[in-house]
Amino acid sequence: MAFSFKIYTSAKELPEDWEQIVGQHNTLLSRPYFSVLEDAKPENMQCYFAAFFSGEELIGGALFQYLSFTRHQTFQKDELLCDVKNFLAKQFSRDVMFVGNNMLTGQNAFHFNEKKIKMSQVSSLLNLAVEELQKNYRKTSLIIYKDFRKKFADLFECEEHKKYLRFSVQPNMMLSIKKDWKTFENYLSDFSTKYRSRATTARKKSKNITKKELQLLDIKKLQKEINFLYQNVADNAPFNTFFLPENHFYRLKESMQDNFRIFGYFLDEKLIGFYTVILNNKDVDTYFLGYDKDLQKEKQIYLNMLLDMVEFSIENRFSRIIFGRTALEIKSTIGAEPAEIFGLIKHNNIIINPFMERIFPSLSPKTEWIQRKPFKV
Repeated sequence: MAFSFKIYTSAKELPEDWEQIVGQHNTLLSRPYFSVLEDAKPENMQCYFAAFFSGEELIGGALFQYLSFTRHQTFQKDELLCDVKNFLAKQFSRDVMFVGNNMLTGQNAFHFNEKKIKMSQVSSLLNLAVEELQKNYRKTSLIIYKDFRKKFADLFECEEHKKYLRFSVQPNMMLSIKKDWKTFENYLSDFSTKYRSRATTARKKSKNITKKELQLLDIKKLQKEINFLYQNVADNAPFNTFFLPENHFYRLKESMQDNFRIFGYFLDEKLIGFYTVILNNKDVDTYFLGYDKDLQKEKQIYLNMLLDMVEFSIENRFSRIIFGRTALEIKSTIGAEPAEIFGLIKHNNIIINPFMERIFPSLSPKTEWIQRKPFKV
């Protein structure tokens, strides 16, 4: 049976059985999530969706994101080195096409029904979709396949991907929820004395903070405050490829409903922090957060958020928390462990591409960190 694909610019145009074949297997490839990527996306982002067919039958789907860096300051800190890196980034990567989702960590690029197609065939189909987008929609400086676990390594051994450089940056921090953690206290009791004391101290520092889940009307009412706190954190990051629009979280809640959750932290009835998660079948994908940076250290807001994410996941019987690849060390103090991931990158300039192995490390930040081991041996 011959394979084919079709490119879509709107989630509304996707095949009727998209949710059954693709979306239900990964919430981040679902129609409700894609609709938010249409109307509440970063201003320097454009998204395309691909449906793959065997004959007339839908067998898979994929997400492609374009990011423009022409007017975007990727490296945020006001330092000479960041000015140099921004200059170099714009010379070598004015815009990028991602096979996958640059807004989260993990393999959220595609899903295929493996009973209908071999993974070796998936690789060629994805490459054909990339070529179609580059030729007939928008050509970019760089093409990046992002965030694949080792089990996908063989997928890219084909001839089409030999021109790509395979790279690794930071690992994806994950916490598997043990079956005997029936309560948050069960989880804490598995900590060594040092880390249990640390968690207890953080809890005490936040005892006068009121925490509550925000519903759609709450998000609408607090939209400006939420965006301000998000920008507090985003502006302080050394490396940022986009900024979310003010209505992003409202649209996520409106479209994804119970699969998107947002929790607010209040001090004297003022919002001082929030965190968000996306529920993805048995996984909890941590999303964006924000906090008052003047209160962060005093109240240990960030550590409390991480602990609250774990408590939420235990209470709701999830299997795993995907924490992403930032703040690696503090995430390891609450039990998250690194999972190595890789990507592929190619420059469309045939003169520059052979030198990507030298150029890429200078543009991609990598930090040294110490993995902590909080659980008793």
